[in-house]
Amino acid sequence: MKSIVVSADINNLDRVIEFVTEALEGSECPVRIRRQIEISVEEVFVNIAKYAYPPKEGDATITYEVTAEGVIRIAFTDKGMPYDPLAKPDPDITAPAKDRPIGGLGVYITKKNMDKMWYEYVDGQNILTMEKSIRG
Repeated sequence: MKSIVVSADINNLDRVIEFVTEALEGSECPVRIRRQIEISVEEVFVNIAKYAYPPKEGDATITYEVTAEGVIRIAFTDKGMPYDPLAKPDPDITAPAKDRPIGGLGVYITKKNMDKMWYEYVDGQNILTMEKSIRG
């Protein structure tokens, strides 16, 4: 298991994506799956950067591991305001865009991109974990 701690700042997004995608180096992960993982990592980290600590700043810890079964497990941990992004109902994507409320689409896309996601609030920390098979 590898982890990195960064300031929850949008300027660290590239660093976070590079950190997670290094787990895929040398694997036979299809490009489509790699992109799904990158989009999901971006969505989660940007949400932490924008909403976890207003108006203050704080850190985010990103951890990953690749299991023997070829599943990447990525966890995002922050000490920001308690918030479960999975608790909101999925948006109605069949409704016209003008009739949909703003927000929630990124989390929906992340849920669709990943195989599993779950949220926990433990010891004053938000922990969002997601898994994806990298074997296609």
